Amino acid sequence: MSFLLFLFLFNSQSSQNGRVTPGCSVAVIGGGPVGLGAMLTADLYTPAKLIMIDLDENRLKTAKELGATHVFKSDNDVVKNVMELTGGVGVDTVIEAVGIPATFRLCQDIVAPGGTIANLGVHGKAVPLHLEDLWDKSISAYLSSRSLTHCNPDLEYLQQSPPVSLTQLPHLHCSN
Repeated sequence: MSFLLFLFLFNSQSSQNGRVTPGCSVAVIGGGPVGLGAMLTADLYTPAKLIMIDLDENRLKTAKELGATHVFKSDNDVVKNVMELTGGVGVDTVIEAVGIPATFRLCQDIVAPGGTIANLGVHGKAVPLHLEDLWDKSISAYLSSRSLTHCNPDLEYLQQSPPVSLTQLPHLHCSN
């Protein structure tokens, strides 16, 4: 139970920094434990669209079972698929939970004008911020999470009654 609580508290800051609100659209890139935690936490804010993007079919299936409204494999069509789903606008909030340049670029490609990128992934090398593509979008970006040292008091109730039991947590591994 403490691991699940950690994931919720760790990810609560991404939902708050990402300005997740009722009725908005959210995409989480990366369906591992941190990404699933971000998705579950974002779901507490009742977005209209909750999208999981990952390379692994097992992780996408798990995300769907845990409440994602849409899942997309991270391939050459993912930007097109997200844009079609959102009527060509993009998503209000993108939460990056992988930590590689390609996934951070994907965030920049699918964020809507006025939207927010909340980064959870730990990047071990330089990652470009493509201002030439973003300058007229008026986006916000939160590139770190202070939630590792600061727990969100609004979510401390999860300690008494987590919304997902431990028996529902899947074995998180790649299919290959």
